[in-house]
Amino acid sequence: MALVRKALPSDKDSLIPLLEGYRSFYKQEANPEKSAAFLTERLAARDSIIFVAEDEGKLLGFMQLYPSFSTVSLERVWILNDLFVAATARSQGIGQSLLRAAQDFCREQGAKGLALETGVENPAQKLYESLGWEKDTHCFHYFWKASAK
Repeated sequence: MALVRKALPSDKDSLIPLLEGYRSFYKQEANPEKSAAFLTERLAARDSIIFVAEDEGKLLGFMQLYPSFSTVSLERVWILNDLFVAATARSQGIGQSLLRAAQDFCREQGAKGLALETGVENPAQKLYESLGWEKDTHCFHYFWKASAK
């Protein structure tokens, strides 16, 4: 059974292949150097919370949460931005364990809840819904992309 815990700076090198696998899933070009720099910055700045699933010293999956706030409810919310389980470790309950850890963390922090967005084809939707996540059907999400400098 995998142990879910907060990532440590010493986990960076083991996280890089998982982050690259996650990026590949979303059709991004491999860039281990940039992934390493990104992880180093997140872990040093502590501007996100990274959870890892570990079994016998090997990282099998990760999840990254970013803090945000709701002005309407006047409460903190967490954005579940990334969730990935290595292909060799899927169907073992690791994704579920990571999501439950996020829910527990959210409760411990006294936050309103967790938000996430995912691709419409992502099969993980069934997992989210089985753990009480509700699909947003009452609002649209927009994104503005800054042009290259």
